Amino acid sequence: MTKNEDTTGLTKDAGWQVGVRATVPVDAGTAWAYLVGAGLPLWLGETTLPSQTNAVYETDDGVRGRLISRTEGTRLRLSWRPDDWPHDTTLQLSLRVAATGTTIALHHERLADRDERRMMLGHWKTVIAELEKALANL
Repeated sequence: MTKNEDTTGLTKDAGWQVGVRATVPVDAGTAWAYLVGAGLPLWLGETTLPSQTNAVYETDDGVRGRLISRTEGTRLRLSWRPDDWPHDTTLQLSLRVAATGTTIALHHERLADRDERRMMLGHWKTVIAELEKALANL
């Protein structure tokens, strides 16, 4: 890479990454219950979220993965791979208590390149906006 190329989102050991966040006006318990329940299709897709580490999931639109870790009420780490991608990525959903509610963060790493990062940045920005709107109406 030349000095002038944009390396925003390139990490030393996790490839390309992207993160988005939003603060919603609900408590963390309410946000968590929504995200792992009725709101799951908004961010992960139509699927059943595994409860056991290493258990697999598959969404109706072909994303597959496994549950890497789950810290109840605060964090989920999943492998995430659309059926047309030749590699796995890691998706993390986390919650943090904020002064005005709860901050929801989506972090996606091990992306293949700048183009994949750009595509996923657009996707996750749309997802976080939909979650903001849904949670503001609870």
